[in-house]
Amino acid sequence: MTKIELYDTTLRDGMQGEGMSLSAPEKLRVAHRLDHLGIDVIEAGFPSSNPKELELFDLLAEETFEHASIAAFGMTRRRDSAAPDDPGLRVLAGCFAPVCTVVGKTWGLHLEKVVKVSREENLRMIADSVAFLSSEGKRVIYDAEHFFDGFHDDPDYALRCLRAAAEAGAETVVCCDTNGGTLPDRLTVAMAAVVDSLGSIVSVGIHCHDDAGCGVANSIAGVQQGASHVQGTMNGYGERCGNANLVTIIPNLQLKLGYECLTEEQLTNLTPTAHFVDELLNFNPDSFQPYVGRNAFAHKGGMHVAGVSADPATFEHVDPEVVGNRREVLISELSGKGTVHARARDAGLVLEDEEAGAVVERVKELEHRGYHFEAADGSFELLLRKETGDYEPLFTLESWRAIVEKRADGRVETEATIKIWVDGERYVRTAEGNGPVNALDRALREALAQTHPRLRDIDLVNFKVRILDEAKGTGAVTRVLLDTSDGEEVWGTIGVSENIIESSWEALVDSLEYGMLRVERRAGRGTTAPAT
Repeated sequence: MTKIELYDTTLRDGMQGEGMSLSAPEKLRVAHRLDHLGIDVIEAGFPSSNPKELELFDLLAEETFEHASIAAFGMTRRRDSAAPDDPGLRVLAGCFAPVCTVVGKTWGLHLEKVVKVSREENLRMIADSVAFLSSEGKRVIYDAEHFFDGFHDDPDYALRCLRAAAEAGAETVVCCDTNGGTLPDRLTVAMAAVVDSLGSIVSVGIHCHDDAGCGVANSIAGVQQGASHVQGTMNGYGERCGNANLVTIIPNLQLKLGYECLTEEQLTNLTPTAHFVDELLNFNPDSFQPYVGRNAFAHKGGMHVAGVSADPATFEHVDPEVVGNRREVLISELSGKGTVHARARDAGLVLEDEEAGAVVERVKELEHRGYHFEAADGSFELLLRKETGDYEPLFTLESWRAIVEKRADGRVETEATIKIWVDGERYVRTAEGNGPVNALDRALREALAQTHPRLRDIDLVNFKVRILDEAKGTGAVTRVLLDTSDGEEVWGTIGVSENIIESSWEALVDSLEYGMLRVERRAGRGTTAPAT
């Protein structure tokens, strides 16, 4: 079975898509989820290109990854300069990342109209850059930009560009369909030529975009011609129409064609990982996405339901549980129990099948109301505990109130008052904030400070709001997702209500309750907290 190296560029190429934005701590969470999934190389971006990237590389340098290697991305040296003197290459050489991915030109059109260098100088730029980074102890991946357009224009020169990188020390040369307009038949011819010419001396990779709707098909075609390295993004994020979608590529290669991409256990994390990244970006997961969408294995028609009841293969091309998804039919009351049992074990809980079934039904009920727990791991564990009777609230609520006052001078004042009971004692606290959620957070912390002093170590780090039914305007149901950190891990919590402050309160309380569970675990009164 041929092993395929999986290269994820969500944090760099994916972020170039419209509406894509993650903070450095959020990118770190994505990196850990990709590592847990089994991605081999995670491209983090340009080190020091902007303050956010600088912060991300500082964070990554302090982290340990079980499987993945981190790649820093950059370009070949500038024209008419030496590679060791190039500022960008020096940053790559000096950063902690063990892998450096360097992109260079292949197509004559770009040489003439963009970089304005001769073909021979371009070859020297490629070779010098790869050789320099290789001499600095880096694993070098060379991305041949616009390779297929260049190959169509001048096959011999396109191959010379790849050979220059290979002979200079690149461990992998990657053929990039940068414009995304190549069709599979033309790509197949080019990849066959590359593998025939260079496959014996260097690993060959494929990097596709989806402008012609062929990103996944082209990536698979590249592998079938001998590529052993595949680049893409989670959920196909990327500029214009997006990059090739690893979420679809991986199961197609592994389940349909027999290539080795992930372990069986890792493959079951595909759906949760795809949805996690969507939720972190505040996107609705695509219900129709192959393999991981909510509708990918949903059956509504009577003939279909009857068919899958007799034999799932009648209307399902793979077992949904293999990719971490589940069948959606009315009779599948056992759907999802395996996932519940696994999450319960992570939380140190042991569930009977009847209890797991009750959790599944409760999750379905809540999801119908707008909840989604993919990026709300804290709320999901609390749900497990509530459904199994292993739940102790931090307090009992009597009431809360938030007042927002807009003044004539333009100032906005916000004040919140909460009344709660803890261990039979009543606490009333009032606090001001820069908004109702901030004021409620401050008031609640003040009320709990005496009984739970470790709450001071827990901070809210992100706040996202999504309107679920836009047609209802200001009366729409609102979903709030909070990210919270104790300095070691980040967890998500969720709230759903027609009242945005109530949604926020629900997510806020979950965030603090889950945070205190983590404190108790570290104190030795529970199991080790699961990774986010």
